Amino acid sequence: MRRWLGRSSLFLGALSLSVVSVVAQAAGFDHVARLADKGFVISAQAQLLDSGEVLGALNPSQPLSPASVTKLYTAAAALDRWGPQHRFTTRFVSTGALDGNGVLHGDLVLEGGGDPALTSEELWRLIQKLRELGVSSIDGQLVISQWRFGPVTCETSDRCKTQTEGTNAYASLLSSAAVNYGSWCATVMPGVVGQPARITSCDTVAPTLRIENDVTTVAAGGSADLYAKRDTDSQGDTLKISGRIPAGTYPRPIYKASSDPADQTGQTLLSLLRQAGVPVSGGYAVSRQAPPPSAKGLAAVEGKPLQELLLRTLNYSNNFMADTLALDLTSGTQQNLPDAGRELERFATSLPGHGAAILRSGSGLTPENRVSAQSVNALLGAMYGNASLFPTFVAGMQVPTNGPMHFIRRGSQTFQDHVMLKTGTLNEPVTVRAVAGYFRTDSGRWGSFAVLVNGTASTPYLSWRETLPMVADDLTAMIDRH
Repeated sequence: MRRWLGRSSLFLGALSLSVVSVVAQAAGFDHVARLADKGFVISAQAQLLDSGEVLGALNPSQPLSPASVTKLYTAAAALDRWGPQHRFTTRFVSTGALDGNGVLHGDLVLEGGGDPALTSEELWRLIQKLRELGVSSIDGQLVISQWRFGPVTCETSDRCKTQTEGTNAYASLLSSAAVNYGSWCATVMPGVVGQPARITSCDTVAPTLRIENDVTTVAAGGSADLYAKRDTDSQGDTLKISGRIPAGTYPRPIYKASSDPADQTGQTLLSLLRQAGVPVSGGYAVSRQAPPPSAKGLAAVEGKPLQELLLRTLNYSNNFMADTLALDLTSGTQQNLPDAGRELERFATSLPGHGAAILRSGSGLTPENRVSAQSVNALLGAMYGNASLFPTFVAGMQVPTNGPMHFIRRGSQTFQDHVMLKTGTLNEPVTVRAVAGYFRTDSGRWGSFAVLVNGTASTPYLSWRETLPMVADDLTAMIDRH
């Protein structure tokens, strides 16, 4: 489903005819160019979208790592494939028969539909639909089917480490049957001063994994100091939480990636079924096989519209959601991130004026991803030229003055109010600070920009506190001139 016709093709054609020397172009990025003196490699370009006029550029065709700016490609490809109102469906199916007493004789299969935002709330709605059919118990197993993809082979050191130890939520593992973004959640609440804190599951009445509680309740007035990690052994996951929490403090949620998202779904769903009064005699199992053709649908729940998924994916730079969406673009069974990357590459190279791209993931966690500032602007221009998709696409970007990520609230008021952006950050194996998006001039003209800054093994650490004001100063000058 390709829609890249009309105004975007005209402006990109004009852009391809623009031949400006590197020296002249660099004048538009005077501040950003200073990073080259420290050894950083830069690809930058800004342009007006109605005319294709290049306002500034610095090595615009140099392929560099875009980090999470990659998510713009995933969002655009998803919108192009499905449109803003698409919803992913999760189903209960079974080959068993329901008797007059409400007993389902046979396995109950959860068929994962690759919903990037499937949560316990959706599972509860699914169980309610099962109860409406009169199902009161399962004489068989609960089977979690991740036949589309999962477990997905890890492609980065962070995700490979997550298989045995979870110290964060941003590197969650992937499955088409994952729930709660592939992460466990526990809530820490103060107890009696001097005694252990209270810890409960965010998602079920009783915790579905082992919890080691080494959190002490201290006197009111202090600050909470919590440390948590998830360990895995032969018996499964354990969430270990230590530290202190003051009396009277509001509850604190803790999120850590699980070692096996489909297994996490099995534990969570089994607990919710029991909580709903629907016992399962055979426990649960995880399968990579599709349900047999003879399986009949029992209940289904649709997830949130794609436009809402993209808002969360881009605004919060959610790696789990982005990579799940990229995997959803693939066809066949048991797909992995390189397969998803090839789909994104095909999409990118189909855009007028884009050129070659290397995309190994939809999130940008893979440091091998390579695009140029010129290519990112081709993507932004194509989306701007698509009247039916552009509003949803741009809505996922942050306006610095009121975006959820506070670190972008830098620069002039012009930058704060006139720019819509997506950032990308990597610290290993080299520093990456990338930013791309749109701007509007006081006269109402639209422009797009991309600034990709990559370090080397010998460059110093580069913070956003240092980088973003440089980008803001250069864009402010361009906006003010037009």
